[in-house]
Amino acid sequence: MTPISDMTELLSRLKAGGESFAVATVIRTVSVTAAKPGAKAVIDADGQVLEGWIGGGCARHAVIKAAKKAIDDGQPRLVSLQPGELLAEQGLASGDEHEGRVMASNMCPSKGTMDIFVEPVLANPELLVLGSSPVAAMVVQLAEGFGFSVAAMRDSLATRSGSSPQVLYDNHADVTPEHAHRYVVIATQGNGDVDALRAALGWQFRHIGFVGSRRKMSFLRDKLLAEGFDGASLQRIKAPAGLDIGAVTPLEIALSILAEVVQVRRTGSLDPT
Repeated sequence: MTPISDMTELLSRLKAGGESFAVATVIRTVSVTAAKPGAKAVIDADGQVLEGWIGGGCARHAVIKAAKKAIDDGQPRLVSLQPGELLAEQGLASGDEHEGRVMASNMCPSKGTMDIFVEPVLANPELLVLGSSPVAAMVVQLAEGFGFSVAAMRDSLATRSGSSPQVLYDNHADVTPEHAHRYVVIATQGNGDVDALRAALGWQFRHIGFVGSRRKMSFLRDKLLAEGFDGASLQRIKAPAGLDIGAVTPLEIALSILAEVVQVRRTGSLDPT
């Protein structure tokens, strides 16, 4: 088994590098199993076991599958690896969810049972704020307290209003296109709206919120469609950005926007109500 000190060092390096990963821990075993309670493994987003051990091939496939899903949606999982005949007796099959556990079939001759807790450790998501409006400045000011790595353009008002984004880009072209956990807020409010939308649609994102009315977004959407942008991508832009809390001031609007982003981050979608 990997010494805890070595694993702790690896976890620190991964966190410092901004990488998402999962820690799998054996918490219960019944009968003969290769790994025992307390055994751990660190698994990256690609499903590679970076350190540790939680058993042989019988357990690895199910745990790696659960780890990749946990990293993707941010939700922990409890995997219960049981002999196929035991699952059948319960009317269950591999892949079923039952009483908070993801069931998996143990095809090894040992016929043991293992429960493995898989916990995702996610890098801070990036909140990219575009615009030099008062709303942009307030979003930057509030966002870090919600656990986001905040990024903005170097010449934005957000960087000159007492707020300090962790990442400053000189222009849209400098933004890395691929980012698994990026949320974009466009608060240009008439100053470069189309340019910001064009740029954002070229990046990987989980959510784009546009600070502007539905009528304005409809006009801009038609313009972008005429330029050849994909309609399905444009439909993913939420306008107006933010939950309807009756916000009036820039600070209140920023709060409503962050509430919406947190909702998407934690649930994977917006509440249609």
